[in-house]
Amino acid sequence: MTTASDAPWAGNPPLNLARWCLADHAEDRASGARPAFTFVHEDGRADRWSYAEVWERVQRIARGLLAGGLVPGDRVLVRLPHSPAYAFAFFGATAAGLVPVPASPQLTDEEAAFLAEDAEAAALICTHDLRIGGFRGATLLTGDLDHLDGAGALPATRAEDAAYLIYTSGTTSRPKGVLHAHRSVYGRALMRAGWQDFRASDVTLHAGTLNWSYTLGVGLMDAWAAGAHAVLADVAGEPARWPPLIRRLGVTIFAAVPTVYRQMLKYGRPEEAGDTLRHVLCAGEPLPPALLEQWRARAGTEMYEALGMTEVSTYVSTGPATPVRPGSPGRPQPGRRVAILTLEGLPREGQSTRPLPPGEVGLLAVHRSDPGLMLGYWRRPEEQAAVFRGEWFIGGDLAAIDGDGYLWFHGRADDVIKAFGYRLSPVEIEQAVESFPTVAEAAVVVHRVDEQKTLVTACIVPREGAAIDEAALAAHVARHLAEYKRPHEYVVMLALPRTPNGKLRRRALADGLDARP
Repeated sequence: MTTASDAPWAGNPPLNLARWCLADHAEDRASGARPAFTFVHEDGRADRWSYAEVWERVQRIARGLLAGGLVPGDRVLVRLPHSPAYAFAFFGATAAGLVPVPASPQLTDEEAAFLAEDAEAAALICTHDLRIGGFRGATLLTGDLDHLDGAGALPATRAEDAAYLIYTSGTTSRPKGVLHAHRSVYGRALMRAGWQDFRASDVTLHAGTLNWSYTLGVGLMDAWAAGAHAVLADVAGEPARWPPLIRRLGVTIFAAVPTVYRQMLKYGRPEEAGDTLRHVLCAGEPLPPALLEQWRARAGTEMYEALGMTEVSTYVSTGPATPVRPGSPGRPQPGRRVAILTLEGLPREGQSTRPLPPGEVGLLAVHRSDPGLMLGYWRRPEEQAAVFRGEWFIGGDLAAIDGDGYLWFHGRADDVIKAFGYRLSPVEIEQAVESFPTVAEAAVVVHRVDEQKTLVTACIVPREGAAIDEAALAAHVARHLAEYKRPHEYVVMLALPRTPNGKLRRRALADGLDARP
């Protein structure tokens, strides 16, 4: 195993994420003309760029951003629809030593303004209708990217320099920024070897959108680092279109969240994907064994699952060298140091950092030396301190590792909700619901309808003597939260279950919903 002292990133050498992914392939005569990126539009049109063309465009945008007055380290909020421009803006900013902040176009103006303020963004790249009122930095529209350029060489960045800032929901009422370094490319190399098995001959297709780290990472960074042909598409909400698209483009590896595979099985025909698929990848939320079995039976390809989080990306997985065990996301990827630690900090010094024996449930932990681990939470020192225990990072997942090294997930130690691949803060959603005039209090939990269907449910207690107009409540919440954060259902209750000291009993609330006929 590589130790911290002999790791390639030891000593903080020169390193740039965008250059790492693209430059070698683009500048090699044998690979520069190969297809690097195809984007399929909603109407079926497909735009395609070679490695040389992608790298030239990325460098031009990088020079242009710097020529406009930005300096390395400045944060750049990217608020664009899922599109080629999103990819070029992100990698152009990274190549310039700037720190792109990917944002979902679904965010409300209120939410986007918070990200801009919290990140202290010096620039905003957006479409005309996604501008942020009152933003004081430079605003560049999509069309401006086509004309950007500047003189001089791009600045050198180093392994420990900030590369990008991803905001994720947690147990607090506001999202927090997860700051990643350029060295994260070494962690992603472990993913390619242990999970994806990307090769230069592959055509990869990711079903997600570019505001998500899963899509940016697996869909572009990892595919490009391997020299593969990366394909993204604007077919969201149309699961039946994925199989024929896979067949048409000769896709060899498809990546998505379990929900997409479930929708493809229900509304599409995976059998029509053709015989080019080597395997498919699944991450973002736990994979139900029944879904795995249905996919295998109908599509005839293996599905490799991975477990990860925004702070580390995926670090546990199955893959060609790690046989699938239904119900388990796999084993720690070779090169990772993963352990299960006790839930409680025990009084004797050092005891709480001792890994538990096989089979015992505890907190899933990743060693600080992992190259994919974040630099930290953006200006949240207390929250950052809370996730480290000695030399271990603890993200809040409960798990056990069996005698064969396979990990078995046991849910979250905190209350963060994972739904449709998104990580949601119940506190943030509750605040939006409770700001409605007739709501006294609210609690947001996951209602598990059956093995394959879960609903984010807002349990609400009306103000005394008031009634809840659900349509008006839903409209109110829509004005404050992006669509993917909104509850799927509302349940009116007389009171919420609480402990004698007044703490909300979320587990009891969820169990009560699950037990309803």
